[in-house]
Amino acid sequence: MRNKAETRTCSACREKAQKSELLRVVRTPEGFVVFDRSRKMNGRGAYLCRKQTCLDKAKKSASIRNSLGCPIPEEVLNELEKEITHAG
Repeated sequence: MRNKAETRTCSACREKAQKSELLRVVRTPEGFVVFDRSRKMNGRGAYLCRKQTCLDKAKKSASIRNSLGCPIPEEVLNELEKEITHAG
């Protein structure tokens, strides 16, 4: 049985948090990179805290790109920024 309190590590700050508290970006099996609001899409995922500082750090250090092994489209970064702005 799966543990409901699964933790993941933020790609930017490297802090652990509950999966449900983090934003997820996924590289699908087809090679597309998308913001996964459901946190359930198939593919390679990278997680990010819901903080502007973590998004800024991820952009500067390319940590999400490194985690997924491919470039992150600007549209996905914009979606993450909107999600963080509306959540806070």
